[in-house]
Amino acid sequence: MARWAPDAPKRLHAAAMELFAERGYDNTTAAEIAERSGLAKSGFFRHFADKREVLFFGQELLNGFLGEAIAAAPADLTPLAAVGSALEGLEVAFQPERREGARIRQVIIDAHPELRERELVKRAAMAEAMATALRRRAVPNPTARLAAEIGEIALNVAYTRWLASETDAPFGEFTREALDEFRAATAGLG
Repeated sequence: MARWAPDAPKRLHAAAMELFAERGYDNTTAAEIAERSGLAKSGFFRHFADKREVLFFGQELLNGFLGEAIAAAPADLTPLAAVGSALEGLEVAFQPERREGARIRQVIIDAHPELRERELVKRAAMAEAMATALRRRAVPNPTARLAAEIGEIALNVAYTRWLASETDAPFGEFTREALDEFRAATAGLG
């Protein structure tokens, strides 16, 4: 493969996941990931700040997708419904054939405190992307932040359930179920 191929980040991610599965996260270097993907070590650092970031490949795309989906939601939807609509659209990213790779990734993250911390930072960025999109819909800041935070938590619940599931149920079903549970819980807060 050409060293300058446009799919370098995807290749680096795939190589990293293979190496992490073979050798373990701690026993894999950025240089080895680059070599496995057919790139020079400097090629790795053109796309990722460090080997931790390769585990979060595509996060910015997901944030962008959520922001665009919230912006495109019908104007008459409540803020939480607009978030829910965007979360359901993530089905395209969370297909059943991707579940095993996602499980491996999550095991790696769960085993390393610095990766769990990084995941929390990424989740906060996702919530902020949703809140920003809601504010652009003229939703007041406190409401936008609350709807986005509920959406982020619901997404995390849905993702955890999707990882554990053995069914081919679409990811949207998991997000709808989680949001329905949050709506019921918040209604009971009085």
